[in-house]
Amino acid sequence: MQQRKKFVAGNWKMNGGLAANTALLDGILAGLGSPACTVAACVPAPYLAQVSARVAGSALALGAQDVSAFASGAYTGEVSAAMLNDFSVSYCIVGHSERRQHHGETDATVAAKAQAALRAGVTPIVCVGETLAQREAGTTEAVVAGQLAAVLDVLGDEASGIVVAYEPVWAIGTGKTASPEQAQSVHAHLRARMAAAGPAVAARPILYGGSMNAANAAQLLTQPDIDGGLIGGASLKAADFLAIVSAAG
Repeated sequence: MQQRKKFVAGNWKMNGGLAANTALLDGILAGLGSPACTVAACVPAPYLAQVSARVAGSALALGAQDVSAFASGAYTGEVSAAMLNDFSVSYCIVGHSERRQHHGETDATVAAKAQAALRAGVTPIVCVGETLAQREAGTTEAVVAGQLAAVLDVLGDEASGIVVAYEPVWAIGTGKTASPEQAQSVHAHLRARMAAAGPAVAARPILYGGSMNAANAAQLLTQPDIDGGLIGGASLKAADFLAIVSAAG
């Protein structure tokens, strides 16, 4: 079986500014070179034009943080996948736990957004993950399997174009991180679910997205089913982000 290429995606969340973005991108691009892994930055929508222009021709791909499930129309404030295409967006996060928690996104909404992205040629990074209460109740595998199944069932054969990110909600922005063994266990479960959908789906990357940083990245990335990271806070510091990229190489 061909080895899966590692993938590191930064999620800037609701951070940034024109000057700060320029400084951060200058730092990342100065040290990025030709990495062995795929690298992307998922930035706030107002900065897509700025970042698209800055990363053109580099090894840093552009990602968005959300996309509408609708193609066009009376959806004030929404951004369609076709609009993302206009700025050469390659990836888009869908179903992040913060969207689920603060904006009421359901599994069905996440599936519709993933499909809209795919049909516009944008690769969705589909996020799944359990809360602390769910982990303590022993329902982690059932929760993430259900979230993933909702997407796979809608996408069918199109699922061979997705990226999956496991983000334990209790480890996002808290400084807590799943142990390599905990993370690997969930990744292996997700891989098995993806394998049931076919070998092309099983071959897609599964990223870890719970407070991966420069200090713990190498240990997490040695796990057989952890194919990279969806990086939050550490993606806002060029040196830290580059250290994670290096660990993935």
